[in-house]
Amino acid sequence: MLLCYAAPFIHPETASLLPFVGISYPIILVVNIIVLLFWAVLRSKWFFISIVVFLLGGKLHFRAFAINFLEDESLSNELKIVSYNVRLFDIYNPNFEEGKATRERIFEFFRREKPDILCLQEYYKQDAPTRFVTLDSVFQIMGSKDYHERSAHKRIKRQNFGVAIFSKYPFIAKGDVMFDSQGPDDYNYCIYADIVKDLDTFRVYNVHLQSIRLYQGYYEANPDDPVLNLTDKHGLLHIYKKLRVAYFKRADQARRVVKHIETSPYPVIVCGDFNDTPLSYTYNQFNKYLIDAFRNSGSGIGITYIGNVPAGRIDYIFHSKNLVSNKFVTHPDRNSDHLALSCVISK
Repeated sequence: MLLCYAAPFIHPETASLLPFVGISYPIILVVNIIVLLFWAVLRSKWFFISIVVFLLGGKLHFRAFAINFLEDESLSNELKIVSYNVRLFDIYNPNFEEGKATRERIFEFFRREKPDILCLQEYYKQDAPTRFVTLDSVFQIMGSKDYHERSAHKRIKRQNFGVAIFSKYPFIAKGDVMFDSQGPDDYNYCIYADIVKDLDTFRVYNVHLQSIRLYQGYYEANPDDPVLNLTDKHGLLHIYKKLRVAYFKRADQARRVVKHIETSPYPVIVCGDFNDTPLSYTYNQFNKYLIDAFRNSGSGIGITYIGNVPAGRIDYIFHSKNLVSNKFVTHPDRNSDHLALSCVISK
């Protein structure tokens, strides 16, 4: 538990095992509570040691869940924000018609939520002509063509993979935050746009930090063992190496984004898939300067990743301390391996 407390504050390169402890926090917490109750029943002196260790965590425990009983207040100049990792709109579904149905359900979700600003990670589009229309469809839903995208382009199939910001309100500037660790097969980016509503300007960042890419390179390195087995020594070693590299890259990417945020002349909203948990060095870089909208106006444990590997809450909406967030929702729609987030942000 003490190592969990240290994980957010120490760079993964300094202590490479700490991130693995941090991601195990929910399990470690449950075990410690059980032990605490055990010592309490026995009236042992170890109860007091356990309770001290638990209390040393302080506010860190509240990063994993939120409890808000106050009613949301209506403020001026509100912006409805939606952030969603759409998993390429399910384009790689072996059944093309099922993939199109998933895409349509995602579009219907956008129509229902009526966002003012829409931030998409693992965004996909194909240059015209195409049977899988995404860009024009989102333009139609948003009622505006103000958008910013950064993506990797595959020339053969005219495909684009990356991140995008769509807005009902005009842009006055837009740009990218470049990552040193960007590889040719990495589709992890950070973009931003300065958006004007009435007399207020907001800088919105859309972030997709380093993915694990668990299967990438495994088959080439293990031709005699093509199935990635979580209990096999080759599989476990491969997973460890992939996680370790991803932790290093995300830590540096997070610091680069935060450094860019510090130069913003406008209040900031940060949306994205961080691929890291609340007890991580990555999360802590943003939490030092910004407000976590989930903790400010959400409820529950806020799990956002629903894929095959348990990861918990790895998608976030942050904002500057001079902004207010209300009505935070983690949406239950299961059209991706991530759940969509929304909240209302105002001055």
